[in-house]
Amino acid sequence: MGKFRKDKDKGTPQVSTAALPDIIFMLLFFFMVSTVMRTESLLVKVSVPGATEVQKLEKKSLVSYINIGPPKQESLGSKARIQLNDSFANVADVGEFILSEKEQLDEADRQFMTTSLKVDQDTKMGVVTDVKQELRKVGAFKINYSTRQVAEIKYY
Repeated sequence: MGKFRKDKDKGTPQVSTAALPDIIFMLLFFFMVSTVMRTESLLVKVSVPGATEVQKLEKKSLVSYINIGPPKQESLGSKARIQLNDSFANVADVGEFILSEKEQLDEADRQFMTTSLKVDQDTKMGVVTDVKQELRKVGAFKINYSTRQVAEIKYY
């Protein structure tokens, strides 16, 4: 028969790290699935005009972007086109786009939604005016023009 005795010399047992790789891979998978890298790909050429008085937007999550400029593919012509998300659109589609963007926001944040117009500097103002008229029809009065900061603007 064996002897039973207590070992008082052992100390505390070590923590098992067998489940650690599983936890790390679960976290890695979660962040890979939930992270958004880029919201849209630019289909139009946009060279924004320069400005001297520039301000940054506070909450970029409350901003909806409308890109206006000539298409990058020359087969689509050289006339200015409107891009909403990842597709070309007409002026009549702008109101529906803004209403769908408002629906995605919380009720409290809807009044703070800003529409940012990224317009190519060589685009005719008629298209921009038509877009602004559609924005007025749906009550989107907070409009921002995307620009780049320059030291001084020269007038000719």
